[in-house]
Amino acid sequence: MTPDPVFEAPWHAQLFALTVHLNEAGHFAWPDWAERFGATLRRHGADTALNGGDDYFAAWLETLEAILVELGTADAAETARLTEAWRAAYLHTPHGAPVTLE
Repeated sequence: MTPDPVFEAPWHAQLFALTVHLNEAGHFAWPDWAERFGATLRRHGADTALNGGDDYFAAWLETLEAILVELGTADAAETARLTEAWRAAYLHTPHGAPVTLE
């Protein structure tokens, strides 16, 4: 019997692993991460059912991007450009095909 996956989607696991790696590499302290992530979740509304699905990990990604921009590890404009490029690629990729950037 195969156990249920821990994450609903591969990108959730990848985002989680990247965040843990950046923490372990010393880019930020976990308590700081947890405080910021909690603030992001509250901004999204305490009454919102964030159950570990896309909504939860979208908030997770929002928090990670903000930390990386603040640290100077990522550029806000470049992050926005890449986000839009991925969105456009996703919308123009046939169902079931892998999404790629050119």
